[in-house]
Parts: sequence; structure tokens; C-alpha cells
Amino acid sequence: MKKITPRDLALGIIFISQIMIGILGNFSLLYHYLFLYHSQCRMRAIVMILKHLTIANSLIILSKGVPQTITALGWKHGFSDFACQLIFYVERVGRSMSIGTTCLLVIFQTVTISPMNSCWKNLKVKAPKYIAFFISFCWIQCLFVNLIFPLHTLYVSDKWRSINMTNTRDFGYCVATDLENISGSIYAALIAFPEMSFSVLIFWASGSTILTLYRHGRRVQYIHKASVSPRPSAESRATQSILLLSSTFMCFHTLSSIFNVILALNQNPSWWLVNTASLISMCFPFISPFLLMSRDSTVSILCIH
Repeated sequence: MKKITPRDLALGIIFISQIMIGILGNFSLLYHYLFLYHSQCRMRAIVMILKHLTIANSLIILSKGVPQTITALGWKHGFSDFACQLIFYVERVGRSMSIGTTCLLVIFQTVTISPMNSCWKNLKVKAPKYIAFFISFCWIQCLFVNLIFPLHTLYVSDKWRSINMTNTRDFGYCVATDLENISGSIYAALIAFPEMSFSVLIFWASGSTILTLYRHGRRVQYIHKASVSPRPSAESRATQSILLLSSTFMCFHTLSSIFNVILALNQNPSWWLVNTASLISMCFPFISPFLLMSRDSTVSILCIH
């Protein structure tokens, strides 16, 4: 073990706190969603999406937080080649699944709250039936597409082995090296383009939802002129929580993407850069369960008996 500096100790404590609180929050939420899903619930579709979002969040927390914590606390020889490949693969799957389920959640809620005379009226009735299919497709796509990293593009090795490697990137607990120069078009088609498409869809769906809520609020205000402060409906409060969740996701996802690009371009990233990128990538998985549990909204409102 290396000598632990105060800086490393503080970083290890931060990572441990994120792991423990984040996993506790996500697993508590997952248990609650499993209970809601198997109860007499009229909004099982959203509950199913959120259930898989908590699973994706847990994968990110474990695959990012545990290795960084072990490294910060001085254990330098804990990962084999296979372990490094698995860590990066699980982290990529969790990241891809997180943006996929968030996109599906926002779009589904946009369709759900749309008026019956809108262009979504036919999809509004059929959408809940296809949620399980889309989630399964998303998992399959994430599992297979991200094989490009451990099997074809990146070879991730224990950094303390005496191997001469070029084009390496040191992540603290593992070192990644490019075995072959995969064309940028392949990476863009399989990784970058889907993430950008999901981001655009989240922005579009969030904007549509905000516009729908605004129009609904104007109609309600017109009908209830005598009321000083009409109480928002359960569906509106749940929608507002989902909008808060999606906006938080996009903020941290954008920051994480920027840092990942910098890491990819930097062959010798600094201690600060590697750990800041890891902390930012864990922020949304760490915060999201508490956003959903706050304001007595999504957890208690999603299931209407």
C-alpha cells in the first residue's frame, strides 16, 4: 500500500459517502418501486422505468466509486486485467442505460399528460404496453454496443505491470491503451450519436412538457378564478418532479461528457482531472433517488389506486 496523504484520505471519505448514501437511496427506492409495481397500481409503466433507472444508477456508483475509493485509500495492486475491463464495461453500460431510461421517462410522461385532442392521442393509449419492450431493447443495445470498449477498442491493464504501452491513459486504478485506431465514424455511430440523440430528445420532451403544464395551468386558473391557490393535481406534481430529474440529469451529464472528452484527449490526465470526472459522473446517480423522494411527489403519487 502507498502512503495515504490527507488529500487522498479526504477523497476516499467523499467517495465512500457517495457510495453508501447513493446505494442506500437507490436500493430503498428500488424496493419501493418493486412493491408499487406488484400492487394495484395504475401507473406501472413509469414505476417500471424508474426501477430500471435506479439499477443503472447503482451500476454507475459501484463501478466508479469502489475503484476510486480503493485507489484513494492506497490499495494499488487490487485489479487484474479482467477486473479493469469489467469495471469500464459496467460503467459504460450504466451510463448508457441511465440516459436511455431518463429519455424514455421524459418522453412517456410527455405523452401521458398530453391532451386527448393532441397528435399523441393514439400513442397515449398504446404507450404503456410497449414500455417493457423499449426497456429490454435498451438493455440489449447497451450490453452489446459497449462491448466495443473491452473487446475491440480499449485494453485496460493493471498500471503497475511492467508493460511498455503507448497511447495510454492513467485512471488511477487502471490504465487504458488503444490497441487499434478505431475510426471516429464507428465511435460516433455507436456511442456519441445515440447519446446526443437521447440528449436532444430529453430537451425536446422537457420543453413540450413545460408547455403542456403551462397551458394546463392557464386553463385551471381560468376555471378556478375564485380560488387563491388551487392545489396542483397529483399528475402535475409527478410531472414536475420528472422535469426536475431530467434537468438535473442533463446538467451533470453535460459536465461529465465534457470531462470525459478531456480525459480521452489527455494521455496523462492529472489526479485532479481523473477524480473530478469520477465525482461528477456519480453526482446524478447519487442525487436522483432523493429528488424522487422529495416533495412527497413521485414515490407517493406515481401509484394511484
